[in-house]
Amino acid sequence: MLTRRTFLKQTGAAAAMAALLPRLCHAQQMPNIIWICCDDHAQNAISAYGGRLAEVAPTPNIDRIAREGALFRSSFVTNSICGPSRAVVLTGLFSHKNGYKDNRSRFDGSQQTFPKLLQQAGYETALFGKWHLHSDPTGFHHWEILPGQGDYYNPDFITKEGQKRNEGYVTDLITDKALHWLEHERDNGKPFMMMVQHNAPHREWLPSPKHLRTYEDTVFPEPETLFDDYATRGTAAHKQDMTIEKTMRPGADLKLFRKEDEGSAEWKDIFERMTAEQRADWEDAYRARNEEYWSGKYQGKELVRFKYQCYIRDYMRCVASVDDNVGRVLDYLETSGLDKNTLIFYSSDQSFYLGEHGWFDKRFMYEESLRTPLLARWRGVIKPGSEIDAMVQNLDYAVTFLAAAGAAVPANMQGTSMLPLLRGETADDWRKSIYYHYYEGEKAVHAVYKHYGVRTERYKLMYFYTLDEWEFYDLQEDPHELRNEYNNPDYAEEIQKAKQELERLRQLYEVPEDDE
Repeated sequence: MLTRRTFLKQTGAAAAMAALLPRLCHAQQMPNIIWICCDDHAQNAISAYGGRLAEVAPTPNIDRIAREGALFRSSFVTNSICGPSRAVVLTGLFSHKNGYKDNRSRFDGSQQTFPKLLQQAGYETALFGKWHLHSDPTGFHHWEILPGQGDYYNPDFITKEGQKRNEGYVTDLITDKALHWLEHERDNGKPFMMMVQHNAPHREWLPSPKHLRTYEDTVFPEPETLFDDYATRGTAAHKQDMTIEKTMRPGADLKLFRKEDEGSAEWKDIFERMTAEQRADWEDAYRARNEEYWSGKYQGKELVRFKYQCYIRDYMRCVASVDDNVGRVLDYLETSGLDKNTLIFYSSDQSFYLGEHGWFDKRFMYEESLRTPLLARWRGVIKPGSEIDAMVQNLDYAVTFLAAAGAAVPANMQGTSMLPLLRGETADDWRKSIYYHYYEGEKAVHAVYKHYGVRTERYKLMYFYTLDEWEFYDLQEDPHELRNEYNNPDYAEEIQKAKQELERLRQLYEVPEDDE
């Protein structure tokens, strides 16, 4: 018998369910978001981009993201250095707005970030790997981070419960933790946002046991500018300290040790955290390289060439481990069915010099450190095999993630949502220029002078303001940026236009006049 009480109970439950259904449907439509970020991963070290290393050192799993989604051809950073780049992504604000201008800064975790906003929108959030912001993460339900830069072998991880050593190789461990959280710890009733932040392939480029001998017999092609003499560039290019020839350390960077080096600072950088078994494997793997180097057979340019091969082999060995682990994540998403509604971004905090201009590291506004990899997959939204030429920046990630989630985008965020680009829509009003600013200066590591500038689709104008020196490049005619045309009268009109555009961007982004 249907009593009044029973009727009210049933209709109340029905009403509650009816009210809940829109929210449930919305939650089902809200995509999961995974951002995989590597440290110092050069665009030229991803085979999907078709650079000089593509055939000799392919990255098949990272390439899967491009093949099944989109590859961005014109992706750039706002400040090419680790911590500041990450702060820009988190906040959707330039360095002068979020307060984190250089690696000596401390990130203000109380400020607005996209993980906090996703939490408010109903997302469960997690972070694994490199943080490098000198403060505890905020906006994450779960986090396990490396202290500082982190170690490749048997690294420590910091959690809310404290710091603990983990046995194994760091790239594998970060992925292990991420997959364990996905499978066993997250709330399956909520959409999630997960950041997988690898410290590879950052200096000192320590390969995993699996890849110690990968590429051993490979001769990597040299960049055209390996022996650049900077003849047409200014003070900054001449006075930097980031050359393969002079800056790289035989031990910590190139793994070239003698018996008498044991116990030295460089030796400790490599071997201090290894087990006896790991160390023995390393010494065996690098024995031939050591003997060849210390024989003294290489001098001058041939020595630079030898060092380049040592460097690029170790760097690409680290990339190989990253690629393996990207494959593990993609495979899990597919076997679990999560791939059907997961937006996945793969990027780096900036790009990196792989011998171009004779350099390693980043910092400069020249293309090799400014132009950063970005690949994305979102089944049913991104057309497989898409290539996107529009100019995007890491400034745009936060806004894009929020827009994808259907969350409100704060008006003060300075990026632009990439959703129209991901959907294949024509964006006629998309930006035609980007602003860049590097703050650390010549007294910091690698001695790169402070500078800011504008890059358009064809031209680049840079101002090294502590030197009061300008540089201007025609990227169409001079893609390697070997000829500073600032004093060339043939470019006077274009230089004036670039200065006007630079000033427009500084006003648009509210850059203070005394911003240094």
